[in-house]
Amino acid sequence: MDPRYCAQDIIRCDLCERNVVQSHCELCHVNLCKACVGEHLSDSTKRHRVVPYKEKISTPNNPKCPKHSKNCELYCEQCDIPVCSTCISSGNHRGHHLSDVLQKLSSKSKDIEEELKELETKIYPKYEEIASEIKAKKESLEPHYRKLTTAVTKQGEDWHREINVIVNKKKSEIDEMKSKHLAALNKQENEIKQITAEVDQCIVDMKKILDSNDVSLTSGYKSRNTEFRSLPPKVNVSLPAFSPHQINTEQLAQMFGSLSALSIKTEEHGYTMKTLEDISSPPVKPLLDEPKLITTIDTGRKKLCSVTCLSDEEIWTCGGDKIMKLINLQGKLLKSIQTKSGYIPHNIAVTRSGDLVYSDDDTRTVNIVKNKQIQELIRLQGWIPYCVCSTSSGDLLITMYSDDDKQSKVVRYSGSTETQTIQFDSKGKPLYSSSNYAKYISENRNLDICVADNGAHAVVVVNQAGKFRFRYTVYSSTNKRSFDPLGITTDSQSQILTADSYNNCIHILNQDGQFLRYIDNCDLYFPFGLCVDTKDNLFVAECERGKLKKIRYM
Repeated sequence: MDPRYCAQDIIRCDLCERNVVQSHCELCHVNLCKACVGEHLSDSTKRHRVVPYKEKISTPNNPKCPKHSKNCELYCEQCDIPVCSTCISSGNHRGHHLSDVLQKLSSKSKDIEEELKELETKIYPKYEEIASEIKAKKESLEPHYRKLTTAVTKQGEDWHREINVIVNKKKSEIDEMKSKHLAALNKQENEIKQITAEVDQCIVDMKKILDSNDVSLTSGYKSRNTEFRSLPPKVNVSLPAFSPHQINTEQLAQMFGSLSALSIKTEEHGYTMKTLEDISSPPVKPLLDEPKLITTIDTGRKKLCSVTCLSDEEIWTCGGDKIMKLINLQGKLLKSIQTKSGYIPHNIAVTRSGDLVYSDDDTRTVNIVKNKQIQELIRLQGWIPYCVCSTSSGDLLITMYSDDDKQSKVVRYSGSTETQTIQFDSKGKPLYSSSNYAKYISENRNLDICVADNGAHAVVVVNQAGKFRFRYTVYSSTNKRSFDPLGITTDSQSQILTADSYNNCIHILNQDGQFLRYIDNCDLYFPFGLCVDTKDNLFVAECERGKLKKIRYM
């Protein structure tokens, strides 16, 4: 055959080497024409499995025995290896359970497929999430340690300033002592000079009398020696001395300030075949065909914008004025707190310990109420806080926008310390709209971070590490106006509920962003803030009516 055309030649039968191949024996790995199939099957000393040649490509081949160079038709379960007929006849596998090698291959292939699926859908994303968390921690490391260094430097400057004050004061005291000492010596010196001058004059006068032999001068002489014999008092000065105190370095360091110890611990991630949402999974609660309005609570407010459950019977409310009110399910006022600034609070949340947190966009602060005392927790510069939520770990998640309305982001705080910033996707594009429209926020049970981005007419969801998961815009419906998301909350089933204000309804999504149903049958009017209690009852704040509705939807 001309080698130039061999690549284009048809495949020939391995037995007769003439006819075109029609079939293939999977166990013998032999290509057969139609005429040779019968001859091949006549060899009863071997097992055969003849299939059409076109199916050969997808059919697995029997492995070769490494010891006997024969096809392995069976699989020894005890030894966990493929075996050929010679291996079996040798007696080494006597009494062992043998199975078909291709069936074993198929079974193992299914196991591998399952493990591959787990690696791709669960394990690898978890490692990606951990890597993202480490990256976020590294990004927050520099500003945190810069703050520490700044604090220590400031303390050093304060100490230097105080030490300089002390040194200058001591120097002033020394100068004052020196002046007094010098004044005393000058006074004594002047007195001695005056007396010395008088003694000199007496000596001159006495010599003049003696030289003159004048009786009148001699008789008029009055002696002053007795006066001069009485020497002026001697000024004794005890010279001041400086006695420096011994510097106790250890005590000095304690007085300067202390650093809490750096604690680096490792803990198991505890990955098992269960996903995060499988852990302590609540019983499955199906959605009701028709959500039911349980009660309508008159809050006494003209506007009601934000609600958050303190318990199943007590709800914090705010909106329209500077007073945050705690009411029960009968609408009775239990407690009221006025904002520290006197401005209207923008949003409220309840921490795991039951403390009320509120954002004040006028003062750019986030504040916490403890025992009726308001403490400033966070003060922003260049950014304005919008909405806040408390996470299962005790952190705070805050949506905020820049002074120029060109940027928006979500920031995680542990106490007053910023630990994570979520602003861009993996391609560097903004996750949230740049406007200062409402961006309500909630943490889902699976630790996803859900933001109702009113400016983008979307619900944007990222995972705990800030990695983009999905964006829900609107479920297709010809009866609905443009999607207008405001309040957002999540329930025990990791379902996401968001208020669609202009359409007077609530959207319910699953944790992956798939639309499940509307709540639109409870006479809702301009729903705004949302929250759920521990029994998955939904509370809806009707902004314009100032009413709070309790709805059962599961």
